[in-house]
Amino acid sequence: MSRAFRILVVDDEPFLVKILMHLLANRGFEVRSAGDGEVAVRIAMEFLPDLVLLDVMMPAMTGHEVCRLLRADPATAAAHIILLSAMGQREDRDAGLAAGADEYVIKPFCTGDLMARVEEALSSRFEEEHKAA
Repeated sequence: MSRAFRILVVDDEPFLVKILMHLLANRGFEVRSAGDGEVAVRIAMEFLPDLVLLDVMMPAMTGHEVCRLLRADPATAAAHIILLSAMGQREDRDAGLAAGADEYVIKPFCTGDLMARVEEALSSRFEEEHKAA
């Protein structure tokens, strides 16, 4: 990949945010983080991430609400959104996808598997950008 993709990590668990930011930065991504939904929306509008790792259950605003807001704004609508949640029922997954998420990952998850999903999503985006160029 020729450019540093931008990733926004949104979770109210600081330790998880720290781990994910470290893993992503070591892979050459430009990474920002937010600890709640309201801050996430503000950062997303300025940072314009290519991909968002988004917790569902957070203070101030849920991941579903954040997802809907990002999809509704033309500046962030194309971001690949991966919801992260401890809620693993089929209804939970369906609600996340209905809110506009591209993928739904159940916590706890294997960081290696999550990084593979991130790489795959951004690799697809890279190919699309180069087809359009």
